[in-house]
Amino acid sequence: MKKLTSIFLVALIIFSINACKSEDTPTTSVEPVEDIVGTWVSEGANVAPLLVTLFKVTKITATFDKNGTYEVIQVDSAGTSLTLTGTYTVEKSSVGNIYKITANQQSPTALTSEGIYEIDKTATPNTMKYEVVQTSPNIGAVPPTPEGGFGSTNGGALGTLNVQNYVRQ
Repeated sequence: MKKLTSIFLVALIIFSINACKSEDTPTTSVEPVEDIVGTWVSEGANVAPLLVTLFKVTKITATFDKNGTYEVIQVDSAGTSLTLTGTYTVEKSSVGNIYKITANQQSPTALTSEGIYEIDKTATPNTMKYEVVQTSPNIGAVPPTPEGGFGSTNGGALGTLNVQNYVRQ
């Protein structure tokens, strides 16, 4: 039985390799979502003014993993850190290099945030604009849209107060 299973696996691998020959035309040309994978830091003037005003945030370290999980460590002016963890999904929009993101936070409180991000791969190190709002439980916030661009939270009422800028580590 082991020999039969091994033969089956080898055949499956060979079939998979042959099915993906380089001359095949891909059906889509979506930019890899892995661009967000890694560790990003926002501090000083890069922290969204809304977070500075409401929560006295001085630094945020966000780590997005390939497996669709994230960890955010937020530090306030008193040096107190708060760790947020959960899962995320991304989807390429039809607007430039802007992606939609949905973050399903699991800890310390379950909630969902939605928004947009864009990575500047020409900057060294890469930078990322990021704007999200809580959508569940509903707090009356309207997420930004790729069409509205950065600063479109609540239909643009907040301007860029909710736009976070990160630098890849």
